[in-house]
Amino acid sequence: MTTGRSRCVALFMLIAVAARAASAAVTYSLVSDGLLPNGAFEQGPDESQVNGTRVMSPNAIPNWEISGFVEYIGSSHTQDDMMILPVPEGDRAVRLGNDAAIRQELCVTRQAYYSITFTAARSCAQAEALNVSVTPDSGVLPIQTAKHSTVWLSIHNPGHEENPACGPLVDFVSIKALRHPPHHIPGNMLRNGDFEEGPYIFPGVPWGVLVPPMSEDLYSPLPGWMVMSGTKVVKYVDAAHHTVPRGARAVELVAGREAALLQEARTVPGRPYRLSFSVGDGANGCEEALGVEAYAAQATARVSYESRGTGGHRRVELDFDAAEGLTRVVFHSSNYHMKPDGTLCGPVVDDVSLVPVHRHAARRRLRM
Repeated sequence: MTTGRSRCVALFMLIAVAARAASAAVTYSLVSDGLLPNGAFEQGPDESQVNGTRVMSPNAIPNWEISGFVEYIGSSHTQDDMMILPVPEGDRAVRLGNDAAIRQELCVTRQAYYSITFTAARSCAQAEALNVSVTPDSGVLPIQTAKHSTVWLSIHNPGHEENPACGPLVDFVSIKALRHPPHHIPGNMLRNGDFEEGPYIFPGVPWGVLVPPMSEDLYSPLPGWMVMSGTKVVKYVDAAHHTVPRGARAVELVAGREAALLQEARTVPGRPYRLSFSVGDGANGCEEALGVEAYAAQATARVSYESRGTGGHRRVELDFDAAEGLTRVVFHSSNYHMKPDGTLCGPVVDDVSLVPVHRHAARRRLRM
């Protein structure tokens, strides 16, 4: 999936740190929101520690420990004397070849929840993948529960290609502490309905953060919300680079019907409720007839929005009667959409609220 001028994607995962007391031989500074130490890889190895672009020493890159076939790549580096490699951001990145990994030790707050965001770009023609994990726990899962207040973050390319240098470029590795449980605004039964709580978005990076599905986990990268899909994503965007209906953050539905954004709320069966939300475009050149489908209990809203790619939104209300003690609110895009440059895009959803209403005021119909 392309998301910008250099085939860059921003990948995101959530780390849940529920640590027991542990002693450490070294004192570390508590990690703060933003780039990890040398997270942009602008500090590189000494010339004596590289062979061409390959890093030969496990501790050659400041603040990082490497293993396998790792290359230190500059923004003007060419591959096969032809293609300039797409360094995601800045002037430097690392490329993870066959079975290569980078890792950094972090000092975190016990019982806190953190998000890890980084940019990645494909450098070869074949499909490429990355595993992100936190040790000392085993397993590569979107959610990791650590047992220590110092943990190792690892980004690993599990691939084994004929060309050992083929692999994704990684850059701008950042962290952000998340509020848990997510904030609950009085008068709204949904948590984080304004999407203000979410992963770290790099200042100056215009394409937002792709949030992968988290269907197997208790905690979501978007607090309060789940992304349901096999492999597709939604995009978390900010007001600095997009038009959002309200506040500073919103979600862009970029995967058609293949990815749904949902949240469950406690309801009383038979009682009437009203779901309200905004649908628009992010002023990112997505000039198409956009559509969003929303579901709550037995009610469905099919919302159309004629986008000129310059921003704007409409407010929608859907009245329904709860059928069960838990009501699932679901949003997905009606179709795939693409900008002229081939970048996937879609409708923006924001400012979602769920409230009970009096029987005489409830109408089971779509209000726009």
